[in-house]
Amino acid sequence: MTIRAHAGIALLTLGGLALGIATGDAAAPDAVVAQLLVRELVGVPGKEVTMETVEYPPGGKSPPHRHHAQVFVYVIEGSLRMQVQGSSPVTLGPGGTFYESPDDVHVVSENSSQTRPARFLVVMIKDRATAAAAGPSGVQRRADR
Repeated sequence: MTIRAHAGIALLTLGGLALGIATGDAAAPDAVVAQLLVRELVGVPGKEVTMETVEYPPGGKSPPHRHHAQVFVYVIEGSLRMQVQGSSPVTLGPGGTFYESPDDVHVVSENSSQTRPARFLVVMIKDRATAAAAGPSGVQRRADR
Protein backbone atom coordinates (compact mmCIF):
# COMPACT_ATOMS: atom_id res chain seq x y z
CA MET A 1 0.00 0.00 0.00
CA THR A 2 1.36 3.45 -0.88
CA ILE A 3 1.91 6.33 1.54
CA ARG A 4 -0.90 8.18 -0.22
CA ALA A 5 -3.30 5.26 0.37
CA HIS A 6 -2.30 5.10 4.06
CA ALA A 7 -2.89 8.84 4.37
CA GLY A 8 -6.31 8.49 2.75
CA ILE A 9 -7.30 5.73 5.15
CA ALA A 10 -6.09 7.79 8.10
CA LEU A 11 -8.14 10.78 6.94
CA LEU A 12 -11.26 8.64 6.52
CA THR A 13 -10.76 7.20 9.99
CA LEU A 14 -10.32 10.65 11.53
CA GLY A 15 -13.35 11.89 9.59
CA GLY A 16 -15.41 9.03 10.99
CA LEU A 17 -14.26 9.82 14.53
CA ALA A 18 -15.06 13.50 14.04
CA LEU A 19 -18.52 12.60 12.70
CA GLY A 20 -19.13 10.40 15.74
CA ILE A 21 -18.09 13.19 18.12
CA ALA A 22 -20.13 15.82 16.25
CA THR A 23 -23.27 13.68 16.41
CA GLY A 24 -22.93 12.78 20.08
CA ASP A 25 -21.61 9.24 19.65
CA ALA A 26 -18.88 8.33 22.15
CA ALA A 27 -16.88 6.55 19.43
CA ALA A 28 -17.02 5.78 15.74
CA PRO A 29 -19.11 2.76 14.68
CA ASP A 30 -17.48 -0.67 14.85
CA ALA A 31 -17.83 -1.13 11.10
CA VAL A 32 -14.83 -1.36 8.78
CA VAL A 33 -15.93 0.00 5.40
CA ALA A 34 -14.04 -0.56 2.14
CA GLN A 35 -15.38 1.50 -0.75
CA LEU A 36 -15.21 -0.47 -4.00
CA LEU A 37 -16.96 1.75 -6.55
CA VAL A 38 -18.58 5.17 -7.00
CA ARG A 39 -20.13 5.94 -10.39
CA GLU A 40 -22.61 8.42 -11.80
CA LEU A 41 -25.59 6.55 -13.24
CA VAL A 42 -25.64 6.94 -17.01
CA GLY A 43 -28.98 8.22 -18.27
CA VAL A 44 -30.15 9.20 -14.76
CA PRO A 45 -28.95 12.76 -14.14
CA GLY A 46 -27.98 13.55 -10.56
CA LYS A 47 -27.90 9.92 -9.38
CA GLU A 48 -24.93 7.75 -8.43
CA VAL A 49 -24.30 4.16 -7.42
CA THR A 50 -21.83 3.12 -4.74
CA MET A 51 -20.58 -0.32 -3.81
CA GLU A 52 -18.73 -1.17 -0.61
CA THR A 53 -18.01 -4.01 1.76
CA VAL A 54 -18.70 -3.64 5.47
CA GLU A 55 -17.25 -5.82 8.19
CA TYR A 56 -18.43 -5.94 11.79
CA PRO A 57 -16.17 -7.59 14.36
CA PRO A 58 -17.83 -10.03 16.78
CA GLY A 59 -20.62 -8.09 18.52
CA GLY A 60 -19.99 -5.05 16.27
CA LYS A 61 -22.77 -2.70 15.22
CA SER A 62 -23.66 0.70 13.87
CA PRO A 63 -25.83 3.31 15.61
CA PRO A 64 -29.23 4.17 14.10
CA HIS A 65 -28.75 6.04 10.82
CA ARG A 66 -30.31 6.96 7.48
CA HIS A 67 -28.68 6.71 4.07
CA HIS A 68 -31.26 8.67 2.01
CA ALA A 69 -30.66 6.03 -0.67
CA GLN A 70 -31.97 2.79 -2.02
CA VAL A 71 -29.73 0.32 -0.20
CA PHE A 72 -29.21 -3.32 -1.18
CA VAL A 73 -27.35 -5.58 1.26
CA TYR A 74 -25.93 -9.05 0.52
CA VAL A 75 -24.39 -11.06 3.37
CA ILE A 76 -21.04 -12.60 2.42
CA GLU A 77 -19.99 -14.10 5.76
CA GLY A 78 -21.37 -14.42 9.29
CA SER A 79 -24.75 -13.44 10.66
CA LEU A 80 -26.42 -10.01 10.80
CA ARG A 81 -29.46 -8.57 12.54
CA MET A 82 -31.08 -5.79 10.53
CA GLN A 83 -34.15 -3.66 11.10
CA VAL A 84 -35.64 -0.49 9.66
CA GLN A 85 -37.99 1.62 11.75
CA GLY A 86 -41.55 0.27 11.63
CA SER A 87 -40.52 -3.26 10.60
CA SER A 88 -39.59 -6.41 12.50
CA PRO A 89 -35.90 -7.28 12.89
CA VAL A 90 -34.49 -10.02 10.65
CA THR A 91 -31.43 -12.23 11.07
CA LEU A 92 -29.52 -12.96 7.87
CA GLY A 93 -26.81 -15.49 7.07
CA PRO A 94 -24.56 -15.89 4.01
CA GLY A 95 -26.56 -15.24 0.84
CA GLY A 96 -29.23 -13.29 2.75
CA THR A 97 -30.43 -9.94 1.42
CA PHE A 98 -31.88 -6.77 2.93
CA TYR A 99 -33.34 -3.58 1.43
CA GLU A 100 -33.71 -0.03 2.74
CA SER A 101 -35.71 2.68 0.98
CA PRO A 102 -34.50 6.30 0.87
CA ASP A 103 -36.96 7.19 3.66
CA ASP A 104 -36.04 4.33 6.02
CA VAL A 105 -34.21 4.81 9.30
CA HIS A 106 -31.91 1.84 9.87
CA VAL A 107 -32.45 1.26 13.60
CA VAL A 108 -30.63 -2.11 13.96
CA SER A 109 -27.49 -3.10 12.05
CA GLU A 110 -25.34 -5.52 14.00
CA ASN A 111 -23.33 -8.68 13.98
CA SER A 112 -25.50 -11.27 15.74
CA SER A 113 -22.42 -13.30 16.76
CA GLN A 114 -20.19 -12.51 19.73
CA THR A 115 -17.43 -14.81 18.40
CA ARG A 116 -17.27 -14.48 14.59
CA PRO A 117 -17.01 -11.46 12.26
CA ALA A 118 -19.75 -10.61 9.75
CA ARG A 119 -19.06 -9.20 6.28
CA PHE A 120 -21.56 -7.88 3.74
CA LEU A 121 -21.76 -6.09 0.41
CA VAL A 122 -23.72 -2.83 0.20
CA VAL A 123 -24.92 -1.25 -3.06
CA MET A 124 -26.55 2.20 -2.80
CA ILE A 125 -28.34 4.31 -5.39
CA LYS A 126 -28.68 7.90 -4.29
CA ASP A 127 -28.79 11.56 -5.28
CA ARG A 128 -25.30 12.94 -5.84
CA ALA A 129 -26.15 16.06 -3.79
CA THR A 130 -27.28 13.93 -0.82
CA ALA A 131 -24.19 11.76 -1.12
CA ALA A 132 -21.89 14.79 -0.97
CA ALA A 133 -23.70 16.17 2.10
CA ALA A 134 -23.60 12.82 3.93
CA GLY A 135 -19.85 12.29 3.65
CA PRO A 136 -18.06 8.92 3.58
CA SER A 137 -20.33 5.90 3.20
CA GLY A 138 -23.40 8.09 2.67
CA VAL A 139 -24.34 7.59 6.32
CA GLN A 140 -26.22 10.32 8.12
CA ARG A 141 -26.63 9.80 11.85
CA ARG A 142 -29.97 10.50 13.44
CA ALA A 143 -29.96 13.94 15.03
CA ASP A 144 -32.51 12.88 17.64
CA ARG A 145 -30.24 10.26 19.28
